[in-house]
Amino acid sequence: MAARPGSQGGRRVPEDTRCEAHREPLRLFCDDDQTLLCGRCRAQQHDGHAVYGVQEAAGGYRRLFQELLNASREKLGVAESMLADERDRMATVQGEEQDFKEMIESEYRIRFQLMVEEMNFQSLEGCVFNLNVRENGLNQLMEFATELKEKSQETLQRLNVLGKENMNKLKESEVRLSEQICGLQRITAELEKKCGDYTLALLQNARCSVERSESLLRQCLEPAQITDLSLCLVTGMSRMLNILQRAVTLDPKTAHPCLVLSEDLRSVSLRNVQQDIPGSPGRFVFGATVLGVEGFTSGRHYWEVDVEKATKWQLGISEDSASSDGDLPAASRDKFLLTGSVMGTDYTFWVFPPLKRVFLRGEQMHKVGVFLDREYGQVAFYDVTNRSLIYNFSSLAFRGAVRPIFSLCIPSGGTSSDSLSICFPHVSPCDVNVSP
Repeated sequence: MAARPGSQGGRRVPEDTRCEAHREPLRLFCDDDQTLLCGRCRAQQHDGHAVYGVQEAAGGYRRLFQELLNASREKLGVAESMLADERDRMATVQGEEQDFKEMIESEYRIRFQLMVEEMNFQSLEGCVFNLNVRENGLNQLMEFATELKEKSQETLQRLNVLGKENMNKLKESEVRLSEQICGLQRITAELEKKCGDYTLALLQNARCSVERSESLLRQCLEPAQITDLSLCLVTGMSRMLNILQRAVTLDPKTAHPCLVLSEDLRSVSLRNVQQDIPGSPGRFVFGATVLGVEGFTSGRHYWEVDVEKATKWQLGISEDSASSDGDLPAASRDKFLLTGSVMGTDYTFWVFPPLKRVFLRGEQMHKVGVFLDREYGQVAFYDVTNRSLIYNFSSLAFRGAVRPIFSLCIPSGGTSSDSLSICFPHVSPCDVNVSP
C-alpha cells in the first residue's frame, strides 16, 4: 500500500520510512496522487502516472516553494505599504474635508460681503436716497443672504456625505488589506518552513501548500477608489470682482535678472541669459519672480492673469514683514501662492503654505483671478475660464503691505518662451467710486 506524505495524522514522515504493504523503501513520489511509493506500488497501482524519485520531486517543489516565497514576501511588502498609505489617506481625507469646509464657508462669506459692497456701490453710483428704494435694496440683500445660506448648507451637506462615503471606503479597504496581510504572513511562514524541510517532510501536503499560496497571490491588492471632494467646490464668481479689478503693474526693481518685462509693465517673460542689471535690496535672485508695484494696505482688490503661455507658474501675494516700502529682501516676505504646472496634457496645481496639491476638474486653465481682502484676511484664487473657485486662504493676519507676486520656472536645460500677462480691468477704476 502506498503511503501519502501527510497520512500519518499530520506527523512528519521519517526519511527511512518503508512501504507498509511491501516493506520496501519509499523512494518514489506520485505527483498525480501526492503519494510516496515503493517500486512495487508503482508497478501495481500507478502505471501511467507522473512518478519521480523523491529527491527529484523534492527538488522541483523546493524550487517552486522558493519562487512562491519570493513572490509572497514581495506582495506582503506591497500590501503593508498599501495599508499604511490607506491609513494615511484616512487622516488626509479628514483634513481635506475640514479644509474644503472652511473654503466653502469662506467663499460664501466673500460673496455676501461683495454683494453688500455691490449694493453700496450701486447706491452711490445712482445717488439713491429714496427710502423705498433703499428698503427694497435691503430686502434684496436679505433674500440674497438667505439664498447664500441655503446654498452653503446644501454644499456642506454634500461635502459631509462624500466625506463619510470616502471614509467608509477607506475603512473597508483597511479591513480587506489587513486580512490579506494576515493570509500572506501565514503562507510566507509556511513556505519558509517548507523550504527548510528535509526531503520527505517537504513533500507532505506539497500540492495543498502550492494551491493555497497561488490562491492568495492571485488576489488583487487595490486601494479604495474615493470621490474627489473638489466636486463640492463653489462655482460661479461675484460680479463685484469686475469692479474691484485693479490695473496691476510689474515692479522692475524686484524682477529676477532672467525676466524681461514689457514696456507697459503688464507682461513678463523668461530670458535665456541673465541680464546685467543693478542690484536692489528687493530684487529676487533665486527664483524667476517679480512683484507688482502696488502695495495694498487696506480694502478689497482683484486682478486677473493670463497663464495660457506658461508651462509652470506661480501667482499670489507677497507680504512685507514689517514695512510697506518694498525694499525688504525677497526671502523675508511671507507668501501665499498658487502653482500651476503643465506636462503634456496633464495639469497639476499646488498651494502654499502649507504645500498641498489641489485637485481640479476641467481643462487647461487660461486665466487665474486673485482676490485679496485685507480687512477679513482672505486670499482667493479663481479659475476665470471655468468661473469657479480654485482655493482660498482665510483668517490671515497681515502686518505689512501686500503686493501681487508673479513667478515663472527657469528651465534646467534648453530654452523657454513662457510668459504671464496681467489682464486689463473690465471696468476702469477711474469710472467707479469704491473704497480702496
